[in-house]
Amino acid sequence: MDAKTRILKAGARIVLQKGFFDTGLAEVLEAAKVPKGSFYFYFKNKEDFGLQLIDFFAAYLKAANDRTYQDESLPHVERIRRAFRERVELFQKRDFKGGCPIGNLALEMGDRSPGFRKKLNQVFADMKQHLAKQLQLARASGEISEAIDVDETADFVLSSFEGALMQMKVAKSLLAHEIFERMIFERLLTQQAV
Repeated sequence: MDAKTRILKAGARIVLQKGFFDTGLAEVLEAAKVPKGSFYFYFKNKEDFGLQLIDFFAAYLKAANDRTYQDESLPHVERIRRAFRERVELFQKRDFKGGCPIGNLALEMGDRSPGFRKKLNQVFADMKQHLAKQLQLARASGEISEAIDVDETADFVLSSFEGALMQMKVAKSLLAHEIFERMIFERLLTQQAV
């Protein structure tokens, strides 16, 4: 693994636990086992590191969802449900620490840095579009109502999930996810007209 990847992986672990603002570069470099000079070869400064870290997190989340979305043994709606469940199961294993790295960074850095805000906004747009494509497949296969607007629904589902993650973090409980699942998969994403 090259030095840049080691820095990003170490930084991802630390930022997910401590937040971007409270993460020091020395801490990241020590965890990555690379000298300080290596950092500035790959990143202009801490903000540039953060912006590239957003891309790293986004690629990780997309790859995880893609693996689940490509499971042809499941109907499309179940693939979507499984993708969310897998993230929640990992969150629970970590004692409800961390959560969604994109959501965390949006809350922490969205009004501190225009660069972060712009990049995070684009990542959310990409996540919504990715989910909308899955919803479109579910609608085309008759799993969900033809009346469903896939773009608005993807926006609503993603926002609901991010909110559920925040509630799980503070309550140290799966209750918010259980409600999310019931509302989304037993009421919204059905074959009945909305």
